[in-house]
Amino acid sequence: MITKNMMLGVLLAAIVSALGIWTGNLQAVKNIGFSAVTMAIIIGIIVGNTIYPKIAEHTHEGVNFSKAKLLRLGIILYGFHLTFQQIESVGANAIIADAIIVASTFMVTWVLARRLFKLDEQTAILIGAGSSICGAAAVMATEPVIKAHADKVTIAVATVVIFGTIGIFLYPEMYYLNVWPFDDQAYGIYIGSTVHEVAQVYAAGGAISQNIADVAVTTKMIRVIMLAPFLLILSWWLSRRQAANGEEEQGTTMTIPWFAVLFIVVSGFNSLHLLPDSIVKNIQLVDTILLTMAMASLGLTTHLGAVKQAGIKPMLLGALVMVWLVVIGGVLQLILN
Repeated sequence: MITKNMMLGVLLAAIVSALGIWTGNLQAVKNIGFSAVTMAIIIGIIVGNTIYPKIAEHTHEGVNFSKAKLLRLGIILYGFHLTFQQIESVGANAIIADAIIVASTFMVTWVLARRLFKLDEQTAILIGAGSSICGAAAVMATEPVIKAHADKVTIAVATVVIFGTIGIFLYPEMYYLNVWPFDDQAYGIYIGSTVHEVAQVYAAGGAISQNIADVAVTTKMIRVIMLAPFLLILSWWLSRRQAANGEEEQGTTMTIPWFAVLFIVVSGFNSLHLLPDSIVKNIQLVDTILLTMAMASLGLTTHLGAVKQAGIKPMLLGALVMVWLVVIGGVLQLILN
């Protein structure tokens, strides 16, 4: 049932997201690879730790709705950003590189987080998802599967934003210094398979050439498609482990994240090109608004005190994972080419 508090909360999320979209379109912000989604969480955190506590009683219901329901809808509609033809255009090397990067990076992140830094399981999974697949979008999509706390989601988003931003400047420098001796096609695949965020991938590739940017973004979108099977496998693994630990009755089936399945279905539908480009662009705009509202709501419910308690360990983890991505991504391109 729609209540006054729900409407007020959704309105608040919409206002914060509008500010995020506006600032995200500023050239100075684009130059550092910050998207509207990233700006929305930053503004949301500022408002969430100043104004929001005073009005939370009247807006919390709508903010939670935006953070949960609108997030799932946004992930589903994200399929309109992708087509299977994009996969075909970059060839098998990009698919192989992405698959190896996603699987190995998540496992490396998990081992480092749990064994070396002794981080909690939710933080390990979220940072692993964000680093291995598609940054903040992957963190957001993973959150409802593991029922993560808002502060842990924010910590994970912070790591992928910080180190993805470093990548915007690092990858062009490595290109001009000829650190890796492969051609532009391979370098585009290298960027797309290892840099965290879509916006950061475009910024890093675009700093070199439009051709490299195009290959990099297409390769990145293949990683985005891998989000759906990742979430299904994650859900299955968590269900099996809970059953083994006696937390659920033996034989309990996994909870299928249907929004991830529908994300692939929508991508397949978009690949058929049945809708006019103008309609697809409008759907993409709506999707950006939904995801931005979800991130704004996440920021609103994040307490900086909880983030501060996490300490330096998540940042050290993010740094090590970035080193892994830079090295393993380059080695893979040497092998595949």
